[in-house]
Amino acid sequence: MAATTLSPSIVMADTVIEITMTGRPDGSKVWFDPLGVLIQPGQTIRWTNNDKGNAHTATAYAPDDYDHPRRIPEGAVAFDSDYLLPGESQEVTLEVPGVYDYYCIPHELSGMVGRIIVAEPGQTGFTDYPEGDLPAAVLGGFPSISEILEHGSIRVDG
Repeated sequence: MAATTLSPSIVMADTVIEITMTGRPDGSKVWFDPLGVLIQPGQTIRWTNNDKGNAHTATAYAPDDYDHPRRIPEGAVAFDSDYLLPGESQEVTLEVPGVYDYYCIPHELSGMVGRIIVAEPGQTGFTDYPEGDLPAAVLGGFPSISEILEHGSIRVDG
């Protein structure tokens, strides 16, 4: 599976950004698509499970969510979609600028992770989280902050 980048485009703050949860029919690979997005403060993300063979979650990396390391901005509210069955969706509106890393509870160690950057237009200066706070298999699934800022969206070629 490879990632592709798209040219950045202006997304209106009232536009809901769609992220699908999907996988190969044989269950050998699962992922979020896009796996990296750039949004504005106050914008809503909607995760929809399009994987007919699996339940998935969209869960923030935060101590409040299953005692994981904090990988969302200070002051941001942690989110957890709970298990979404095929066809189900969950929305969350992100207000605090910064980098939000999230994962699927049953598929985290399979690399089913994603990254959202919440920023005002032209905002830069975001730093990555420590490399040693998660297993290498998980860390390898995140697109870089610079890629997301440059392209706006990082899609998956499944």
